[in-house]
Amino acid sequence: MVLQVAAGAIFNRQGQVLLSKRPLHVHQGNLWEFPGGKLKPGEEVRQALSRELWEELGIQVLQARPLLQVHHDYPDRSVLLHVWRVDRFSGTPKGQEGQPVVWVSPENLNAYPLPAANHAVVTAVCLPPTYLITKEPAGNQMAFLSSLRQSLQAGVQLVQLRAKKLSPEHYQNLTWKVQRLCFEYKAILLVNTVPAQAAEWGADGVHLTGNHLMHLSHRPLPANKWVAASCHNAAQLAHAANIGVDFAVLGPVFHTSTHPQALPLGWERFQTLIAQIPFPVYALGGVGPEHLKEAWSRGAQGIAAIRALWGDRAGSFGVSP
Repeated sequence: MVLQVAAGAIFNRQGQVLLSKRPLHVHQGNLWEFPGGKLKPGEEVRQALSRELWEELGIQVLQARPLLQVHHDYPDRSVLLHVWRVDRFSGTPKGQEGQPVVWVSPENLNAYPLPAANHAVVTAVCLPPTYLITKEPAGNQMAFLSSLRQSLQAGVQLVQLRAKKLSPEHYQNLTWKVQRLCFEYKAILLVNTVPAQAAEWGADGVHLTGNHLMHLSHRPLPANKWVAASCHNAAQLAHAANIGVDFAVLGPVFHTSTHPQALPLGWERFQTLIAQIPFPVYALGGVGPEHLKEAWSRGAQGIAAIRALWGDRAGSFGVSP
């Protein structure tokens, strides 16, 4: 039997996340966790989350949305975490049973010992809701960088530099320029190339093609670098999980001009494919920020896109988390 648990990634106005400490005598005791608790029979996740956070912390949830579902098998039990992101609440969080609570910056969460099921939640907390895939650089490099700056100014915080038509030398040179720009806006940069080049060029990580993914037998970069992958089916998602990627994109959800021959998944199939996946997944293919709420309701981290997040189009949607 799988234990159903509602948990909250609770954010304050400073962008910090709340952790509480589990009592020593309970399962996974003396570890820090994202607060929450078991669903009662017939209880909806949103209802359970509100009840648990009131009982545990004395706060009332005002604004929340689905963030991630995590299935994890411990030696003595299996759990399914329904994790919601809580952006607004009333009251001051305080351990109602004397349990310690602490506000932590997302980048420092790994300094706190957490139950194994919570590790994917840390990744989801650190990732934004939108993932920009750049247009293919061509012609005027200054125009390319100017459009990228517009996307970053609009709130894009995660960028994949995709430059299939450039020579390695020109790709490396462009990566350095894009990395400086992303650093200015505190955005994460992944390079769509072989892992060794991504590390050598100073990027924050690598984005693997589906073909490259399936030829790997282990995670290609250390834990301090991001590893993402493009997936189109259940086999690729499963292999991505086996080698330990941090997140993936899955698509196409809808028809797209960049891959006109690809059969779209649709939201139902997308939701089914990611239901048991132990890492965040972005919806890709014909989607834009206007699809964010639908993507979240289907279990996605958010949306990945080229045109919808590129240059001045990003500003028209308002892509900030």
